[in-house]
Order: sequence, then structure tokens, then C-alpha cells
Amino acid sequence: MLPMTTSTDELKRGGGPLAGIRVLELGQLIAGPFAAKTLGDFGAEVIKIESPEGGDPLRTWRMMKGDTSIWWEVQSRNKRSLALDLKDPEGQRIVRELAARCDVLIENFRPGAMEGWGLGPDELMVLNPRLIVLRVSGYGQTGPYKDRPGFGVIAEAMGGLRHLTGEPGRVPVRVGVSIGDTLAALHGVIGILLALQSRHATGRGQVIDVALNESVFNCMESLLPEFSAFGAIRQPAGSALPGIAPTNAYRCQDGAYILVAGNGDSIFKRLMAAIGRPDLAADEGLARNDGRVARAAELDAAIEAWTSLRSSDEVLAAMDAAKVPAGRIYTAKDIAEDPHYQARGMVDEMALSDGTRVRMPGIVPKLSATPGAVRTQAPRLGQDSAEVLRELGLDASAIEALVQRGVVRGRAS
Repeated sequence: MLPMTTSTDELKRGGGPLAGIRVLELGQLIAGPFAAKTLGDFGAEVIKIESPEGGDPLRTWRMMKGDTSIWWEVQSRNKRSLALDLKDPEGQRIVRELAARCDVLIENFRPGAMEGWGLGPDELMVLNPRLIVLRVSGYGQTGPYKDRPGFGVIAEAMGGLRHLTGEPGRVPVRVGVSIGDTLAALHGVIGILLALQSRHATGRGQVIDVALNESVFNCMESLLPEFSAFGAIRQPAGSALPGIAPTNAYRCQDGAYILVAGNGDSIFKRLMAAIGRPDLAADEGLARNDGRVARAAELDAAIEAWTSLRSSDEVLAAMDAAKVPAGRIYTAKDIAEDPHYQARGMVDEMALSDGTRVRMPGIVPKLSATPGAVRTQAPRLGQDSAEVLRELGLDASAIEALVQRGVVRGRAS
């Protein structure tokens, strides 16, 4: 494998446990780019391929600052942008050269799209047998549904999640974020790290096939085993968690809801003592979870009878004193102002290209010896095209010719 030349900004992009790993991102919107962002946060060099015509659609999704989405700023930090037409033979040739010099390629197109451009894993891994290819799609690369278009919201429904969200007897509601895409991205990152470990032993790369619906389904806990063993089809239960009690959202005197999780055996006794119900704490029928589940409605009523007479601050203080897990339902404002988030470095701040300071989510997980870092802000479309192409050995005249043909967007020098 031929190495790429070192860019002038490599030190800025370097550092972290994945320093030295080069990632080629061909995805767009959420799942593939989130996976690449996570790798970039921990030191991988990420080259993002975007269409010269407008780039990744995420650049204009949700709320905008100027002509760019704020979401884009967090999703594309620690990346470089190469604006390249994947449908042009010359653009495809450049991708092959990059793939021959990279460790990981990430794509989340519909199955068959990469093969149609001559960029499928079979072609690329001939050029670079060490290449690890993450393929994220709605339903996977095989099976009868593989050619269907798949978005996270559909995957959440097929994975079993949407059926459980909401109140009994009412329209199921979606989780307010693209959780299906994010779960797929995180499964993809796990796959990449496993494949890198395998490559360390074998010297060979491999293909990672991640389906959005399977990523959601993998997090559905006992849903399928309970159906298999008992014929039980789990139903929505609002803010409660079926089969575990007591745990729910309880209304306070000031109208706020506080989540209280008193479902551990010893925690339950402390909770009952805190709300002045020693009779329930001493009830042998409530000593274990199975007994409490059978009387969940009774327990919820007892807890809310107590919380409804107290402010949310009073409830939280009492729960804290009793060492019972409890918490508010946070908004973005709550997160931004919370001292614990601040102390943990989870509210980061960075400057946008126009100098505006914006708070962004920090980096997870926290590594003691090799922590992640935000090294560069999200790039403008084609900002790094010339630099990346120079690293491949193209001179200014060759780059300018590609720009003039519309294959590449960016400045030649």
C-alpha cells in the first residue's frame, strides 16, 4: 500500500488512540458520517467525500447559522472535505487511489450503488487487502429487503422500538432524535475497532455489514425471548418500564415531572421510608421485583401522592438524601447550564468559521490515557480538495483541470 504524503496540518489532526488511521468517508446525512465523526474524535484522519453540487445534505438540515446547519458543525468536526463527483470516471479513479492508501472506508449508500460506480469492496480490496469497509444500509447487504430504501425512522419501527414508545392505546411516537441511525453508527464503530484488531493479527481487512433495523433490534433487550418463551408481545407503557417496578415519571406540586427509579430491592425500601410508607417497605410481598410488578399501579399511586404535595426541588432533595436514583427531565437549556456536564467536559465550545462561539457536545467515551479531542472545525465544502489531491501526487494544473470539468470543487492552490 502506497502511503499518502504528510499534510502540513497533520499535527493538528494527529493525537489520540486512532492517530495514524486514515478513514475515507463516502456517506452522507447521519449513520455513516456519525461513525466517521466518532473515529475522528479519537485521532483518525477523516477525508470526507462530498458531491460538488451542494455537498452533504446535512449542511442544510435543521437550524442554520448563515448558510450552514449547526448540526453539520458537530457532525463534521475533525474531518477534511474533498468535493468529488463519484459518478465521473475520473472521480472514481481518485477514490480508488485514496482507498489504496486508507485503512477504513465508510459508506451508507443503498446496496449496489458502490458496485455501480466500480467502487465495491471486491474491487477496492484487490488494490488494498488491508482495507476495512463499513457498509451501513437500511436492511443490510443481503436478504429480500436489501434493495428497499431505508431511513432510521423506518428501521426504528421494524426493529421493534416504535411499537413500544408512547402511551397505551395511542399513536406510537418516535424518539425525538435519529436514534436508529446513531445506533447503527455506533455498531459500525464497534465493527471497525474489531476489524482493526483482527487485521493486526492477520494483516487483512474485511467488510462490516451493518443494518439500521438490526442495530435497533439488538437493543431491544428481552423483547424476542419473551415472545418465544411465553407468546408475550410487549406493549407500550408510557413512562413506565414494564416488568420493573417502581420506575416512572411522577408529577410534583409545581407541575414538573421527576423520574424516580426505586426498582432495586434495597432502594425500594429506602424510597418507601422517604415517602413515609414504612408499611410498604415492610411488606414481604413487595420485597422482590416480581411482587412489586404485580402491584405497580398501587406503588405508583403511593409515590405520586407524596410527590404531588412537594415541589420538584423538594422531591429531588429527599431522593438524594435517601440515595434513590431520581432526576429531572432535561431540556437543552438544562444541559447547557448543568455543572456536572460542565465538570465532565461534555459542553464543549468551538468557533465557527465566522468567529461565532457555539457550544457543542463533548466527546464520549472518556479515556484516561488517550482521550479524544476536537482538533478542527467542520470544513467548508471542498475546503481540502486541493490539499488531498496534492497528497495523491496531482499538481496544480491537473487539479485545476478537474475543477474546470466539475469533477472536483475547490481551489487548485
